[in-house]
Amino acid sequence: MNRRTAAAALSMTTLLALTACGGNSSADASSSQQVTLTIGDQAKTLQTMVAAADALKGAKYKVKWAEFEGAAPLYQAVQAGAADTGYSADLPALQAISGGVKVKNVAALKNDGRHVGLVVRKDSGINSVKDLKGQRVVVSSAKGSVSEYLLANVLKQNGLDYKDVKVQYLLPTDAQAAFASGKVKVWATFGVYQAVGLKQGGRLLVDGGDGRVSGIGFVNASEKALADSSKKAALADFLKRLGTALKWTSTHREAYAKAIQTRNGADPAVAKTLASAGYSEVLPVTGDVNSTVQGVADLMHGIGVLDPNVDVAKSADPSLLD
Repeated sequence: MNRRTAAAALSMTTLLALTACGGNSSADASSSQQVTLTIGDQAKTLQTMVAAADALKGAKYKVKWAEFEGAAPLYQAVQAGAADTGYSADLPALQAISGGVKVKNVAALKNDGRHVGLVVRKDSGINSVKDLKGQRVVVSSAKGSVSEYLLANVLKQNGLDYKDVKVQYLLPTDAQAAFASGKVKVWATFGVYQAVGLKQGGRLLVDGGDGRVSGIGFVNASEKALADSSKKAALADFLKRLGTALKWTSTHREAYAKAIQTRNGADPAVAKTLASAGYSEVLPVTGDVNSTVQGVADLMHGIGVLDPNVDVAKSADPSLLD
């Protein structure tokens, strides 16, 4: 089954169940004409920061959260019409667009890249990137994840070919269980899963800092949602509120970490790590952003992971943050 048909194969029953995992947020839910945005999220990341910052106060539309553990099922939901927006690092967004998901990148997010890492078992005997030659590397969550870009980029930087490792794709929860049990020695992962892996007998081999990943993420919207003038206006407002929430998290780290504990079930150490490694601001999708991400696309296309390649600039709609 190719990527274009994979979305259609996901049952609507499953999609509706996943979408229903999130609650509704609204300042005024009384109007039958009120717009509802279904915002795609991963591991309650956006929902937690927006709620903690009370960023939706006074909004004239409803927000329904669609929660997923990774970008691949999130973009399948967007393709199937079960979510209006996607949210991911740069490469998963590119992979979705390459696979035929009809979305446009409407806002860029930025961090230092440290939330992506290659985590190894402490007893693995792997002490450098060059030691990865011949090893099996589990990549979460699917082909074209940001953790796969980190793997490809550091292999290239260390004179290795992508074919020098054996890649296996696993959703984060499955990979986490396999890593904790010792069945997996090398795990390319991100976010909360990286933090948990380090607690469960893991050691950080390398992270995405210092430009090893771009640090750019995207909020994107389905072409169908963007064609609805009411939803587009609501989404433009939501992006501004999301920017407010991100600024709040950067100045209220302790309160944000507490919210992660409460809403995500993370322990204090993991919550603190996540609070310090999140995206820090919402930015317009500028030419510089597109140029940086095009470099990511070109590298992954060159090793056969992103096929067909994506014209990043043509995949953007910068009008919502003008």
